[in-house]
Amino acid sequence: MPDNYQHIRFKIEDRVARITFARPPVNIFNIAMMREINDALNQCSHERELVAVVFAAAEDCHAFSAGVAVEEHAEETIFQMLDSFHAIFRTMEQMARPTVAVVDGAALGGGCELVAACDLAIASERARFGQPEIKLGVFPPVAAVLLPQIIGDKRARELMLTGELIDAQEAARLGLVNYVVPVNQLEPKLVELLFKFRELSSAALEHTKRAIDLGRGRTLDAALKEVEDMYLHELMKTHDATEGINAFIEKRKPVWRNR
Repeated sequence: MPDNYQHIRFKIEDRVARITFARPPVNIFNIAMMREINDALNQCSHERELVAVVFAAAEDCHAFSAGVAVEEHAEETIFQMLDSFHAIFRTMEQMARPTVAVVDGAALGGGCELVAACDLAIASERARFGQPEIKLGVFPPVAAVLLPQIIGDKRARELMLTGELIDAQEAARLGLVNYVVPVNQLEPKLVELLFKFRELSSAALEHTKRAIDLGRGRTLDAALKEVEDMYLHELMKTHDATEGINAFIEKRKPVWRNR
């Protein structure tokens, strides 16, 4: 399959799709990159034999992803940014194929949210995770919906309300990742996992994922609609959200007005 993308590499081979983030140094998700990820996922949804989708970073990148581009929180791009990012998660849910995140280095903000949304995650011993959005005066919409279900309400609140980072071992203890291995064992562990998926029916895997999502009681799409509305029409109208974004861009400490 030809790879015509600028910010990712994409291939489907032996019933497994690989989406490799290739925007060094730290794979900041800008609108263009997020649209490429979603386009690749849409291609995956048409592959009936597909048993897994793998997300990983290219070898020349120093992070799985350091999150969504702060600069695109500007008023003229905030809607497109949020729409492009959340489209990834909606497509993942609709596609209903097992997803695996292979994390080496930092998975922060949107990168951490993507790990949370994946069915399984393999992390290197040097991986780090966190939702530091609160330090910019905003919050992570996908994490607000998913993280309490994955790691528990109290710990999810702590991570999102403090913006603290955690290491791979703590992420595994909380249930955010499934396996922690040395860096040179990431690919062997992934191969081992994919072997199990390739032994199974893609139809059975799809219906199992749909059943699990139904048991959650509410679709990600339905929950995100309400959170998006709050983010766009309430949070982004506050002084402090604008100040936090501007301070980050201008490389200075934010001056909060608490409104």
